[in-house]
Amino acid sequence: GKGRHGESGVDTYVAVPPGTIVRDADSGGLIGELLEHGDTLRVARGGRGGRGNAAFKTARDTTPRLSERGEPGAERWLKLELKLLADVGLVGCPNAGKSTLLAAATNARPKIADYPFTTVTPNLGVWRSPDDDSAVVLADIPGLLEGAHEGVGLGRAFLRHIERCKMLVHVVDGSSEDPIGDFQAVNMELALFSPWLAKKPQVIVLNKVDIPEVREKVKQLAADLAAAAKHKRVLPISAGGRE
Repeated sequence: GKGRHGESGVDTYVAVPPGTIVRDADSGGLIGELLEHGDTLRVARGGRGGRGNAAFKTARDTTPRLSERGEPGAERWLKLELKLLADVGLVGCPNAGKSTLLAAATNARPKIADYPFTTVTPNLGVWRSPDDDSAVVLADIPGLLEGAHEGVGLGRAFLRHIERCKMLVHVVDGSSEDPIGDFQAVNMELALFSPWLAKKPQVIVLNKVDIPEVREKVKQLAADLAAAAKHKRVLPISAGGRE
């Protein structure tokens, strides 16, 4: 009989990084996305609150000894997926030089070595314009192999990280036995994984032109890549030589 109104529940928040997708673990249904700092998403509603004895006060019974318990809240298992928020995604075959390009263009320090699958997790780097305060975030994912859409290699597990990118930089190893075939194979894997991803604008970077054998045929390779891509956004470079 102390005029209690019942205690209000306290909301519970779980901090997640921007780019997190929330799904119902049982159905796989999409609950929502958190894209920016400060975004909130309710994933489970709390139960209806109980009533204290003050709610049962009447003119005849001014000090009731009656109260009502609250109802339990919703319970569910969740699946959280992180899609990195980057402006540009670097794609290509293993050992094409994506990580070297990321290190040359940004302050990122990804692992670099002369064997395939040096990159086993996505890497992010920020390129800053020397003329103004603008910046571009680049994402480097593990190289793609033929059959990646079926789980071959490491690339498929990370393709979702470049789905939000505005454009793709397709790094082609000019020293490969078949640079044009590599380019077409990677594009095929992108299309099989997500037709929408394959339609993103691409800039083709023909890498390793510092190698004499590549330098001798760079013009022909660039022309062949432009013909295969059906656009002229082809840039010969040497990421390792900073050319």
